[in-house]
Amino acid sequence: MISDATRFPDFTGRDRLVEAIDAAVLAPDIAAAVARVEQALSQAIADPAIVLPDCVHEPITDHYARRELYRSARHGYSIIAMTWGPGQGTPLHDHDGLWCVEGVWRGALRITPYRLLEARGEACRFQPLPTLTGERGSAGNLIPPDEFHVLRNASDTEIAVSVHVYRRPMEHCTVFVPDPERPGWYLRGSRDMQTDAPLS
Repeated sequence: MISDATRFPDFTGRDRLVEAIDAAVLAPDIAAAVARVEQALSQAIADPAIVLPDCVHEPITDHYARRELYRSARHGYSIIAMTWGPGQGTPLHDHDGLWCVEGVWRGALRITPYRLLEARGEACRFQPLPTLTGERGSAGNLIPPDEFHVLRNASDTEIAVSVHVYRRPMEHCTVFVPDPERPGWYLRGSRDMQTDAPLS
């Protein structure tokens, strides 16, 4: 059997990060687990003993990069590093019913949460909520049903890097494309989530 340690390439402080997340997810309920993961991720970003692999600082020209750093066979969670080129971002999307904690490791991200107001078949009406800016060291969480949001690199010249801890690997999500004929309405679509080049 392949262990967690050999399935994913090593990076400085990986065991330290994993031990902190392992302990956090053992909390007795979702709210407590998410709060502890958020705290653990904030502390990891500030910890000089944890250094992410060089590849997570390399953007991909035509889309933001998703690179899996670790997946826990024991607890089921997944850690993904996302690399955002200047101006890159996501469409409005959900997390397929998974809780997630997101921390900004480098640069800054703009996060716009959305409130679902109405759903009619494949059409949904949303209200955007105030946009937040997350800078290095900040962390936040999404717990369904409050999972609809847009992420975007806050800079048009610099890259950003964020680290995301998902309750389990997120293999697909729902994206929402604006309906050109009805302001405030979006059309639902499905997207398979891919990871980019393996770590070296």
